[in-house]
Amino acid sequence: MKKALKYSLALFMGAASLSVQADNKPDDLDDKIDAIFANMPENGPGCSVGVIKHGKLVHQDGYGLANLELNNSLDGSHVHRIASVSKQFTAMAVLLLADEGKISLSADIRQYLPKLRNYGSEVTINAMLGHVAGMGDYDFVDNLEDPDAMKLRSSAGNKFRLGNEDYLTISEFYDYVKTVPLRHEPEKKWQYSNYAYFLLSMLVEKVSGESLRDYAERRIFKPLNMTHTFFSDQPTEIVKRRASGYRPSEQGGYINSMTNLFWVGDGGLHTNVEDMAKWDRYFYNPTLGNNPTALLRQFLTPNSEIRHERFEYANGQMVVDSEFGKIYTHSGGWLGTVTNYERIPGKAYSSIVFCNSEHLDARDYASMIRKVVLNN
Repeated sequence: MKKALKYSLALFMGAASLSVQADNKPDDLDDKIDAIFANMPENGPGCSVGVIKHGKLVHQDGYGLANLELNNSLDGSHVHRIASVSKQFTAMAVLLLADEGKISLSADIRQYLPKLRNYGSEVTINAMLGHVAGMGDYDFVDNLEDPDAMKLRSSAGNKFRLGNEDYLTISEFYDYVKTVPLRHEPEKKWQYSNYAYFLLSMLVEKVSGESLRDYAERRIFKPLNMTHTFFSDQPTEIVKRRASGYRPSEQGGYINSMTNLFWVGDGGLHTNVEDMAKWDRYFYNPTLGNNPTALLRQFLTPNSEIRHERFEYANGQMVVDSEFGKIYTHSGGWLGTVTNYERIPGKAYSSIVFCNSEHLDARDYASMIRKVVLNN
């Protein structure tokens, strides 16, 4: 393993349950995982990787650079923006509100957010959690023909570019999403919706009186000692040990690719491999909520019987049947970041792959790691 990683791990020897345990893994496991990333150029962006077996972080390393300008190598400890892998944490925050008796998951979202447009149908919180609410996604921005829907425009009055060219505050984006009609009737089919998960962040704010960032810190991250994890809702804040985002340039090499849209819920979580290992431990030793076992059981239960192709969806997690048993997984991708987290309870196995360039395939890496570890 890299010298930087060995030094980083030495700082955390007190957290033995999360450190790399040489006596709990095959001697050649590091080499086999390293081989998966062998073709990754050392002078380009790359991935932070973690592998967990039986509650132990048996592999933690980085491949490529965290920052191309400073030539800083990824070493397995950097903080990444994890895009849609964030959704399971938003879902947990919502379930905790229900656990506190502050909301009903079967209630219409407009009961708590009355300024939303009248959808003409009941849209339950549970349906939003399961992507069966009929809400649209970002590709719906330019397809709104409804006269009551706000049209997004750039500051110059042109079409809004949903990338890193234009800017909206959270409240401005909320003003827009309030007016967006449903894409189709609720609970008829599975339709992925970032809008729905953004609105769930506003639900948490309205009901709890705290931002999703503050509520999740108090109810999830602090209890689980996830000290490097937070919903980043401030575009100008300093994030220590951040892995910067990139994408390949048409002229060769790479260019910066960092978002300037900082609403949260559908994404926005920043974390690292170590903290994700702490989150992973929660699933084997539930401690959150008034009745931790019941809350975890609910969290793992699909929100609907409606399947999408080969998976069900349970509160920010895709539930997939595989040769290794049920896989609870989610990937994410947005400007300068591609991520994947998967957990196979029947094998006491999980993998974490956080990459900082849009051209890398975190899901493909996760699949290769799974085969190497579980077929070892």
